[in-house]
Amino acid sequence: MGLTERVTDVREPGELQQTGKIPGAINVPITTSPDSFHISEEEFEDRFGYPRPSPDTEVVFYCKAGVRGRAAAKLAQDAGWTNVGEYPGSWLDWFEKGGKVER
Repeated sequence: MGLTERVTDVREPGELQQTGKIPGAINVPITTSPDSFHISEEEFEDRFGYPRPSPDTEVVFYCKAGVRGRAAAKLAQDAGWTNVGEYPGSWLDWFEKGGKVER
């Protein structure tokens, strides 16, 4: 994963504590922070602890099974991100296929 792409886990922090996450993914919990791509860069970094991906960054969203990831992709598009994707199988698919886990 380079600087031009960002994998984003949109599950809640408690879910990540239970399962871990895809290595290198940032966490932007979409249920409790649906405004996350509409806030300023400074507020994003204060809230989540890392820089907000720039609007030209390729951003791929995932959750547990795909529903929240799809919603997050739509929210990011509405906020001006143009290179947005979603991982349809999300965490369940990643884990089932033996993907590495970061805890």
